[in-house]
Amino acid sequence: QVQLVESGGGLVQAGGSLRLSCTASGRPFYAMGWFRQAPGKEREFVIVIDWSGVSTYYAESVKGRFTISRDNAKNAVYLQMNNLKPEDTAVYYCAANKSPLWTLQRRPDEYDYWGQGTQVTVSS
Repeated sequence: QVQLVESGGGLVQAGGSLRLSCTASGRPFYAMGWFRQAPGKEREFVIVIDWSGVSTYYAESVKGRFTISRDNAKNAVYLQMNNLKPEDTAVYYCAANKSPLWTLQRRPDEYDYWGQGTQVTVSS
């Protein structure tokens, strides 16, 4: 059974940091990404990383502040978030793609599996 489990969310003050983790089980995945969804807004792309960990792509809003990494031995992906802003408040979702083709997956429909989400709240 394929499952993605996120952890690491919480409440932090503006300027603080959080590290989200996502562990996949059931099969290995290629591209893995993070999306977020704030209340009343559509789910938006945040960041994606390829199988090798070499290629990444960031949304403009998080460049210079967020970093993605992965550990294939653990089938896990991590999102380090620094200098957090109130506008980063959202539910963060981990997503995984089972295709080996790297296409800078930025759309939700390019992913096959999703985690349940973890809340990140940044206070001003």
